[in-house]
Amino acid sequence: MKLRQLVLLLPPLLLSVPLAAGERLAYTCDNGSRFELGFSTSTDGRPQATLYFSDDTVTLPQVPAAAGALYRAGDIRLHHQGDEVRLEDDKGNSRLCRQGDTPPLTSLPPAAPSSFIDIAGSVAYRTRQALPPDAVLVVRIVDRSRGLTLAEQRLELAGQQVPIPFAATIDRDLLGKKSRVVVNARIERRGRPLFISDKAYPALRDGQPQALDIQLKPVKHGSPR
Repeated sequence: MKLRQLVLLLPPLLLSVPLAAGERLAYTCDNGSRFELGFSTSTDGRPQATLYFSDDTVTLPQVPAAAGALYRAGDIRLHHQGDEVRLEDDKGNSRLCRQGDTPPLTSLPPAAPSSFIDIAGSVAYRTRQALPPDAVLVVRIVDRSRGLTLAEQRLELAGQQVPIPFAATIDRDLLGKKSRVVVNARIERRGRPLFISDKAYPALRDGQPQALDIQLKPVKHGSPR
């Protein structure tokens, strides 16, 4: 994705005037580029923002952050701080943007390269059983020491079968010295669990993420009465 297609945004709660449905705001960046943005909610109730260019749109879902608001899609990260926002892409590029026609005059301090942790892996099971087309994978990243959910993903599988990859981002600033970050997962259909992880998988080793191979077990439902 070209840099001009990468986007910066402000969370709706930090805007001075609430946005109406379908309303867009114009932004100007320190390199002279411009875009419009609007806010909405995904089908599962997750806040998201959409950036509008003349030839493309990019949607970034919100992810947990220790301060400000963080949105991410793939390798694109957007972090809000004060009146300005910073975008980081996978090549180390960053842009500052401000609402209106005037580009930012000040700069945010450089973001720490290790501020965010990417946790990724795959989910599978050994039972010879195909998933229904409306199955949903739910992956939850939890700090077990505090019972705090750091991130949760709901992926509509639309007929996809195991193994199913997943990836999520957590903010390192959310972690304490004694944090125990684990991942659990389940596959459900219409809210009813089909497969679940019968144990929690440690996500970090010596503070660094490790690839996870999560094995699920089938849920035995009693016969209907």
